[in-house]
Amino acid sequence: MYLPPRHTEIVTLAKEQGRVLVEELAARFDVTPQTIRKDLNDLCQRRILSRIHGGAVLPSGTENMEYEQRRQIAAREKAAIGVAAAGLIPNDASIIINIGTTTEAVGEALLDHEGLMVITNNINVANRMRIYPQFEVVIAGGMVRASDGGVVGEAAVDFIRQFKVDYAVIGVSAIDQDGSLLDFDFREVKVAQAIIANARHVILVSDSTKFERTAPVRIGHLSQVDTFVTDRCAFDHIRRICADNGVELIETAGG
Repeated sequence: MYLPPRHTEIVTLAKEQGRVLVEELAARFDVTPQTIRKDLNDLCQRRILSRIHGGAVLPSGTENMEYEQRRQIAAREKAAIGVAAAGLIPNDASIIINIGTTTEAVGEALLDHEGLMVITNNINVANRMRIYPQFEVVIAGGMVRASDGGVVGEAAVDFIRQFKVDYAVIGVSAIDQDGSLLDFDFREVKVAQAIIANARHVILVSDSTKFERTAPVRIGHLSQVDTFVTDRCAFDHIRRICADNGVELIETAGG
């Protein structure tokens, strides 16, 4: 699903400001209010935004957006995060990659590596990397979630527990102000917890929109990861948590 540049900028503004208004957008882009209303209607039909009187807002933080729609949000930032995270992983390493659009960006950025053993519960990652002979790809068994190709459940947890890998790459749906890492599906959370427990170095990858969202199930805490790669962290308390717990904070868009 492709978002035109103006649509992408409107979504970015909605994330930064909490809402966007028709008249302000018309002035910003030097187009008519009717054009902006059509833009907002298009974005709302895709369920990327929700209409309010005079404008639009992001959907409720408790609503887990459809996978392909989420893939388009902060796509450029996710690609940069993927490159930065992949740069932390040497050739000939073992790695677990879990479910998420940002973790998939890491998988894409790893395609120029050599000799990786890639363990994943993400069918999209496995399907992308399996065609490269320099990788050994191992996929978890269990229930496949139709919405995103994630393998979840107790069978996947038991599978992950067989390994002790050099690196884990994990994503989250939300990061709370107290540093809690959150998600929507308790089955996915159990897999993520097993991944964290069975990796020597845990890399959390998350774009800055996750600071603005919430989710009901706790994976763990930011202090449990070794490296946190994001596009930008504007919150001093999150920086403090990283500093106090020896978590390396990498910002791809600068500090």
